[in-house]
Formats: sequence, structure tokens, C-alpha cells
Amino acid sequence: MTLIPALAGVAEHVTMLQRSPSYVLGWPKENKVANALRRALPTSAADRVVRSLSIRLLHEMYRTSRRAPNLFRRLLRLRMTSVLPDDYPVDVHFNPSYDPWDQRLCVATDSDLFHAIATGEASVVTDRIVRFTPTGIALESGREIEADVIVTATGLNMVPFGRVELDVDGEPVDWHECITYKASMLTGIPNFVFAFGYANYSWTLKVDLTGHYLCRLLDHMDDHGYDIVTPVCDDPAVGGGPFWDLTSNYLRRSADVFPTSGEDGPWSMEQNYYLDRRRLRREPVDDPALRFMRVAETAGSSSPAGRREPPPRVPEPRSSLP
Repeated sequence: MTLIPALAGVAEHVTMLQRSPSYVLGWPKENKVANALRRALPTSAADRVVRSLSIRLLHEMYRTSRRAPNLFRRLLRLRMTSVLPDDYPVDVHFNPSYDPWDQRLCVATDSDLFHAIATGEASVVTDRIVRFTPTGIALESGREIEADVIVTATGLNMVPFGRVELDVDGEPVDWHECITYKASMLTGIPNFVFAFGYANYSWTLKVDLTGHYLCRLLDHMDDHGYDIVTPVCDDPAVGGGPFWDLTSNYLRRSADVFPTSGEDGPWSMEQNYYLDRRRLRREPVDDPALRFMRVAETAGSSSPAGRREPPPRVPEPRSSLP
């Protein structure tokens, strides 16, 4: 979605060949509401308001798409047809068979993709590849697309945690056997925290929440003299759900190598900033699902199954979080 408009201004013509359609939302590059608020308010106050409004807008868009997919589909179509030619086959190229946000929603900044199509600089073909030919690509429909240059932008395979290999007590960790805890830790792995952003908000919103949670967790361990923390799920019925609530093929292909999740509680992977804000920034860190231990208590066994209370410890002075 970003390659086509960028190439359209350089190449004589650009053709985007896709196996199936995607939803594409035309999104303005300039936020006029934010600009007005920054003119009317002090910078710090305007930034807080703009941030809150932006998060709420994305949240309500996502919630509307899940609760009223047909309405959201019509809104997307309206934005596309306001730029594309009247006779353009929108249903062929931009009307997927799945509901909005079953897979990630694509964004075209200032509707640049649609403008490139409307001006004739770019075109979209929805078909399947049979083979490469000396002059281009042969398609199942019998059509051949002639091309001087072919740019491949598909075939993604996801891998967890950068292919890092872990072992606990000499036993290799099978990521798929782990269950997510508050979307930031994994059962059975001590002192391990990861940051995985949102698909429907800014990625860094979730990373920011995870960073705050990690600081709270470390402060709690310092205050109580703990050295080790491990999430433990005692309910065998929990787990087995997808790491992400999306149906994209590249995610499905990798589902059996990623951790799993539960349906609710701390074991679920949510696409909800407000829920995660409560879980990661406001709920108590001392959760029964977490096993805290000291190094001295693990002599002879590093099993995190028990929770022992250490003697009181006076916390060292430290600066507060911003």
C-alpha cells in the first residue's frame, strides 16, 4: 500500500498484483483538529488532548468495525469511491470476503493509492500467479502482465522473538507450550518480559504500557527482596487460543510456533488499549498467577511452583516514573 504510490511517481506505470482484496482506508496526513488545538492550548495540554482523542478515535473505529461490519464496510467504500473513477470495479479489488479487521486494515495516507489509480499511474489486478514468463507474469485467468521489473512483497513467515532459543533448567523452551500472561510474560519462563504492540492502534501504545508494567514489576521485586518471577497457570483448560486475533494467512502459517493465549483474565491477548491500561498500569502487581522467589530459596530446586514470603526489606530510594 505504500510501495505503489511511491513507485507511481517514478515508473511509467505500476501494477499491484494481489491474490485477494484488502480493505484500504484513506487517512488524512494532516490532523486539522490537532492543529487547531495546538493553536488554542499550551503545547503540553494540547499534546495530551490530541493523544487522548487519537486513541479514542482508533478505539471506536475498531469497535464499530467489529460490532457493525457492514456499516464500516460502507464507510470504507464511500471514502474510496470519492476518489476513484465512477466506473472503477471496487468490489473486485477492494471488497474482501472477510469482515473488516478479521485481517489488518490497510491505510493509504491522503488516499494516495486511490489518486494514483485515478490518474492512471497505477492499476490493481486481482488474480493468481501461474508462472513467470520472459516478459512478465502469467495469471490463472489467462492474462499476462508485462513487466520490466517485478517487486515481490509477499510470502512473509513470522518467527517468535527473533528466533532466540531459551532453556529453563537445561530444558529447551517450546514457545507454543507457553501461555501469555498480560500479553507481556510467558508461563514457565522466569524473568522474561516481551513487548508486542497493537495491530489496531499505534504499535508503541502497547510497548509503552509494557514498559510501565516492567518498571512496576521490578520495583515490587526490589521492595520485597525477590529475584525471580514466573507466571504459572494452574488451570489446564486455559490456553490454546491464538496469539493474535487476526486471520491473515501469514499469521496462520506461524500459529504453531507462537505462544497461545486464553479467552479472558490475564491470559488473554487483547486489542484494547483501555483494558490493557487497567491491567498493566493499575491492577496490583502481586497476582496469584505470579510466583515470586529469592535466589536463596531455589537451592536444590528452581521450580516456581511455590510462593515464599521473604523477610521485610526497606526499599532503596528511587525516582518515580514520569
